[in-house]
Amino acid sequence: MGRRPAKAAAKPADKTSLHLRIDFGGDRSIGPGKVRLLELINETGSISAAGRALAMSYRQAWLLVDEMNQMFREPVVTAQTGGGGGGGTSVTETGNDIVRLYREMERRAYGASSPEIRSLARLLTPPDTKLH
Repeated sequence: MGRRPAKAAAKPADKTSLHLRIDFGGDRSIGPGKVRLLELINETGSISAAGRALAMSYRQAWLLVDEMNQMFREPVVTAQTGGGGGGGTSVTETGNDIVRLYREMERRAYGASSPEIRSLARLLTPPDTKLH
């Protein structure tokens, strides 16, 4: 007697995501916004450009960078001033470690929570249903 192939586990919807916020006490926390800011600084070499990509003022982006620089033992972002090609900003090794560790925790949490995410998704109204 042949066995039926196992049904593939339903995968959470592609647009479903899980985000973490890690509170270290006091005003010290790291979450998806700060991590994305670091990723965009890496991509653009600029706090200003990273802030624009997040629809955030330069001041707000700079304040978040300053907050992270003060929160961790080592700076997460360093700025180079002026020169022929102008200044620039780079994410330090510590900053890159923070991004890597955060994204790994996020990936693991999503994997561990997939059954619950699927169950929650089944409780949602269908996407084409309008709420009144």
